[in-house]
Amino acid sequence: MSLLDVQNLTVGFGGKPVVDGISFQIQPGEKFALVGESGSGKTISALSLLRLVADAQTTGRALFGGQDLLALTEHQLRGIRGQDIAMIFQEPMTALNPLFTVGRQIAEVFELKQGLTQQQSAQAAIEIIASTGIAEPARRANSYPHQLSGGQRQRAMIAMALACKPKLLLADEPTTALDVTVRSQILALLSDLQRQHGMAVLLITHDLHLVRRFADRVAVMENGCIVETGAVATVFGDPQHAYTRKLIDSKPVRDVVAEHTDAPLLQAQGLRVAYPTAQPGIKGWFQKSEFVALQDASFSIPPGQTLGVVGESGSGKSTLALAVLGLQAYSGVVQLGGQTWSRDSARNKSLRAAVQVVFQDPFSSLSPRMTVEEIVGEGLLVHAPQHGAAERQRQVIQALLDVGMSEQQFPGLLQRYPHAFSGGQRQRLAIARALIVQPQLLVLDEPTSALDVTIQKQVLQLLQRLQRERGLAYLLITHDMEVVRAMAHQVLVVQNGDIVESGPVHAVLDAPQHAYTRTLVSASA
Repeated sequence: MSLLDVQNLTVGFGGKPVVDGISFQIQPGEKFALVGESGSGKTISALSLLRLVADAQTTGRALFGGQDLLALTEHQLRGIRGQDIAMIFQEPMTALNPLFTVGRQIAEVFELKQGLTQQQSAQAAIEIIASTGIAEPARRANSYPHQLSGGQRQRAMIAMALACKPKLLLADEPTTALDVTVRSQILALLSDLQRQHGMAVLLITHDLHLVRRFADRVAVMENGCIVETGAVATVFGDPQHAYTRKLIDSKPVRDVVAEHTDAPLLQAQGLRVAYPTAQPGIKGWFQKSEFVALQDASFSIPPGQTLGVVGESGSGKSTLALAVLGLQAYSGVVQLGGQTWSRDSARNKSLRAAVQVVFQDPFSSLSPRMTVEEIVGEGLLVHAPQHGAAERQRQVIQALLDVGMSEQQFPGLLQRYPHAFSGGQRQRLAIARALIVQPQLLVLDEPTSALDVTIQKQVLQLLQRLQRERGLAYLLITHDMEVVRAMAHQVLVVQNGDIVESGPVHAVLDAPQHAYTRTLVSASA
């Protein structure tokens, strides 16, 4: 008998269905994956099982232990949520309460669901935190979410979800924002805990590598419908539906110009970044210490080539990028086209145009109060104030065409706001904003990590085309080895502020010499 039997589930808003009559079963102890792009209906389907979607019109059946979840009262569902069916949400930083310690939030589950005393709940919280592999569990239980790393926060979310040993765990993109090594650790942890507790897992993701390594069976969703389902090996080895083949074929493709030996456009020598820190006690009154975020980094990027910088969160990648952008104080030398950053902002103006940045999350980097025309054309107001409104608009339209966006595709394009576009389209807007001032170097800070595999492939193809046509140099910050293989000519591997390995991308990734590089490569396989 199935643990969960979903029959003809339909979820709609205002009479418009977003999940259209899907059916699937999950057996006790099974790992089942629901995959598809953003907007396909994966998360809505899972949330609807516990009726966590406000104002949703839901029909169909979801049989769990002989009960129809969709027919239960709110009071009855409260007895199931967290007790028999638990959920790990996509972003633990927003799912965890910032005003309470993680130990207190986990202890609350034991108090509400198992009736333990406050003291018993606190001890049980420490024990389950320890079971997820967090070091110093008693100390970490007294930490607030912002005091934990991304991997530790995700482990705390897993501890909270497993507090009552549920029969079914709903895991919504549990590793999306994590480094490859932390991702592997979370995946191994989930597998171990799943075996120990004998629970079933419904994994919601767009990461096909994750599905291959974790799930037993998979269902592929497109536009609210399940288009294919079956054993992971069968579906991935011999996909029957065109959409499934499209997802599997969305691996980044290398299409870059050959490496050459031109004079470097960007050159850095002995780059060092350190932050002052206070020492504890009376000693701190008289003597200051420092935290070294980046140490003795030297590298160069010729025109038309890409330098990939890889490493885990906290390794120093973003610090390196900020120093190159002149946004972080540093010692050493950074030269772009023979110029160095100055403390005089007027002297830096030409450099500001020559080096531009594309951030990881375009939704947070694009102003929600500005139109597309204002966002893309903003750089011209600073770097080309001589242009009139008509000329600025002409250049904005051309920049948008360069990134594949036109008025024909998007009527009223110039007057739209960022929220009216998808994630991939917003990233194209961010690239257009950077390109309009004719830069020589683009700093790409995880430009595709938040995108679906098919959209990621499109954005990478766009960046490769722009590099070939314009001779742009890229400084690519990422933890995705597939993206590095597709885009980079040279690569730096950064660990704890030190460059532990560097060289041509295939030499470093195919035959890594340093143990840390081998760890990164094996974790992404």
